[in-house]
Amino acid sequence: MKKLSHAEISVNRAKPDSLHTVKRAPIYALIDSVRSSYNVGSIFRTSDGAMIEKLFLCGYTPHPPNKEILKTALGATESVPWEYVKDPAEVVKKLKSEGVKIAALEQTDSGRKYYEVENEDFPICLVVGNEITGVSHDLIRECDFALEIPQYGIKQSLNVAVAYGIAIFELRKNFNNDQ
Repeated sequence: MKKLSHAEISVNRAKPDSLHTVKRAPIYALIDSVRSSYNVGSIFRTSDGAMIEKLFLCGYTPHPPNKEILKTALGATESVPWEYVKDPAEVVKKLKSEGVKIAALEQTDSGRKYYEVENEDFPICLVVGNEITGVSHDLIRECDFALEIPQYGIKQSLNVAVAYGIAIFELRKNFNNDQ
């Protein structure tokens, strides 16, 4: 075994000039009122790695050209389609009208495990909320279901960017398995 060089890794990656031809997973993400620019930059980079359809930044979530986002995203703000929309309810309404299921990444009284996503749940939009308060009650009411990452330690939750990474790659895996 040997570690691959950047050149060896990039052979199998999409190039910026061909991104419009890449088949993206039918996965959207709505990031509502996440305050840390570094978390947002990490979410951009993870979104690129999973090749999601689009990222919506809502509420007071910072957005490019914020220098901390750009530093952490390492160019992913150019490869991930994104849009800032102040009111997340507008995004939810629009996506639902297009047949997209809306899933809160949140602990609720009726949530499913994050790995229990079915083929009929696609296309899907993962809703991620604030680092401290999570997804707002108003936004949860608009969701079709909630996905939960079980916690086995003494803490009740994970860092928002870490939780996003776990959930988005599980969604990507489930989508790939259904192809």
